[in-house]
Amino acid sequence: MIKRLLINIFGKNTEKETTPPEMKYLIVGLGNIGSDYANTRHNIGFDILDALAHAEDVNFDDKRYGMVTQFKHKGRIYILLKPSTYVNLSGRAVNYWMKKENIKPENLLVVVDDLALPFGKLRLKAKGSDAGHNGLRNIQDTFGHNQYARLRFGIGDNFRKGHQVDYVLGQWTPNEAAELPQFFDSAIEIIKSFGTLGITRTMNLYNKR
Repeated sequence: MIKRLLINIFGKNTEKETTPPEMKYLIVGLGNIGSDYANTRHNIGFDILDALAHAEDVNFDDKRYGMVTQFKHKGRIYILLKPSTYVNLSGRAVNYWMKKENIKPENLLVVVDDLALPFGKLRLKAKGSDAGHNGLRNIQDTFGHNQYARLRFGIGDNFRKGHQVDYVLGQWTPNEAAELPQFFDSAIEIIKSFGTLGITRTMNLYNKR
């Protein structure tokens, strides 16, 4: 009786709710903090998570090792993390939040830029090498394995020899920037599907596009 009265007053159950680990997902967008890196190719992980947070009408909070928020979708809890450790030390933030939120390794998804893919191409992988990406390498070194999912966003390789760093840390061209929203929508679909359908079905559904 008292419990029902409290629910009527406050609109929700006042008892602490717990979510089973298998229903919680940590989505990590890699990028570098600071205005110097805003809207750069290397920060596409941040940008995709910003788009997802906006779509779900949630805001990031400044917490330990990163900006964090969460939302619920079809019974799953999606925890979004933008590490504040800079890309090269991303493993520290990922490891902390994996332990803090009791995230199962198979429920981790890292969103990252990829030079080997054409601009806007999205590829979901269940595991794999770091492919020369310092953020993925640090996560792998921290965990001692590469058995975690990653969503790769193609940034293309349209740069002159010796200018890879400038290209990766450079801003999008006006034409590229205009196309980003449609790719963000696709990335958001994949992230949600990762939680609801699982990695294998999601790869089969989206990697053929």
